[in-house]
Amino acid sequence: MAVHTKSFDEPDEQRTPDKTTVDVVKLPGANVARVTFQPGWRWSDCIRPVVGGDSCQVRHVGALISGEMEVVHNDGSKGRLSAGSAYIIEPGHDAWVVGDEPAVSLEFESQTAEIYAKP
Repeated sequence: MAVHTKSFDEPDEQRTPDKTTVDVVKLPGANVARVTFQPGWRWSDCIRPVVGGDSCQVRHVGALISGEMEVVHNDGSKGRLSAGSAYIIEPGHDAWVVGDEPAVSLEFESQTAEIYAKP
């Protein structure tokens, strides 16, 4: 048995699209991302120019550790995330930061951590 640990302060990879910082740590069998969204961030404005498409097409499994976000799916369903919320967000959505505080999330879906906001 072993314990594997890495710090988000020294990520294996960092991506910085507009108003976004994605810090990725790679552990054996899992990638985890800490994503910081600045006030004014919106997927359709900040990430779509990097990845293309009409809406976010990745599945998110994680927890919001600070701030607030609104998520609206292509079918019109929506939800609000606040600090302390665990979430699953299915593909086909837009999202944005609510208020003047950065929203910080931890993403546990390894594939999403690996590809989110990557050209």
